[in-house]
Amino acid sequence: MNPASHLSTRPRPRTRGLRRLLAVAAAAVAALAPAVPAAAGPAPASGLVRDAEETITWSVTPADADGPDGRRWVDLTVDPGQTVEDHLAVTNFGKTPATFALKSADGYLTANGRFNMLPSDRESRDAGTWFTIQETVDVGPEETVVVPYTITIPENATPGDHPAGIAASITTAGSDEGTSVGVESRVGFRVTTRVTGEVQPVLAVENVKASYAPSWNPFAAGDLTVSYDVANDGNVRLGAEGQVATSALFGAVVDGATAEPLGEVLPGGSLRSEVGFDDVWPLGPVSTTITVTPTTVADDVVDAPLQPVTVTVTTWAVPWPQLLLVAIVVVLVIGIRDDRRRRRQRLEAMLAKARDEGRQQAAATEPAASGTGGTRTPGDPQD
Repeated sequence: MNPASHLSTRPRPRTRGLRRLLAVAAAAVAALAPAVPAAAGPAPASGLVRDAEETITWSVTPADADGPDGRRWVDLTVDPGQTVEDHLAVTNFGKTPATFALKSADGYLTANGRFNMLPSDRESRDAGTWFTIQETVDVGPEETVVVPYTITIPENATPGDHPAGIAASITTAGSDEGTSVGVESRVGFRVTTRVTGEVQPVLAVENVKASYAPSWNPFAAGDLTVSYDVANDGNVRLGAEGQVATSALFGAVVDGATAEPLGEVLPGGSLRSEVGFDDVWPLGPVSTTITVTPTTVADDVVDAPLQPVTVTVTTWAVPWPQLLLVAIVVVLVIGIRDDRRRRRQRLEAMLAKARDEGRQQAAATEPAASGTGGTRTPGDPQD
């Protein structure tokens, strides 16, 4: 969560139906927005704009007692039971005075790896509860106010990293036919507290899925997609580098790819990673080996070995188009063979019939055999 300016408005007593709908939609997506240093000038991140004179733009940055000190976030290394004093600066870039609510909450990473802090309707249970700060601050037009705060580490705090955020917010409210709606717009920065003790850098590979999508062109290869979760089972934040290797046809065909590096995975959290392989021929079982190597984040020093973790899964690349083509060819060959056999049998039957008919006709037309003897009847004269 980086320092940035933010945009919102003062509430109005009533809004029209369309404005109420926009307010409800904005409430669903309002989050702790990234920030830029106040020196960069106003850079509205989000908010509701109704009238220009009511627009409020502000930023929240780490500071010392004199004002913003150039930090974008706060990283601390402390012992259990220790108390740290620090400051933040709230700058109002608008032309009207504003009252901001100051809140802290546990931090987490969104699905795309961006840092955020729990919304106000969710209870913090870790570092978000360690802050002591005044509830509100009044800031005049184009004014910067420095606010002190303290972080008290519990005696029983577990070693490792504890992410949190601290923010200044404005809640806009309105009503429509007796129904009230509100949107909390906030901006702040990240505070990561590392409690001293035994460091455990541990990553795990979970929910591995390898799926093969064949090409229905039997003369073209398909695609293999490998996805998995990188979970941080240790107690310090870690980056992750992934290598994915595939092997098919009993190791005769191999391929490899590098996953997009994960810049940070918080303790207890996880991020999804995906790697795709093109031109994978369906050669039966495909073995996929995923190797994830932990890395340090930014300037972190992790006094423990960073051990890679390896997981292997097998998926079947069934050559359905090729099998269909083979089946069609087999059916055609069998059909042609059977057709030739039937033709040959019909021809042989016709020839046999013709021979039989020829023999019958020849027997019927053959003349009687002639002889040299004869038959004498009684009474005939003898020679």
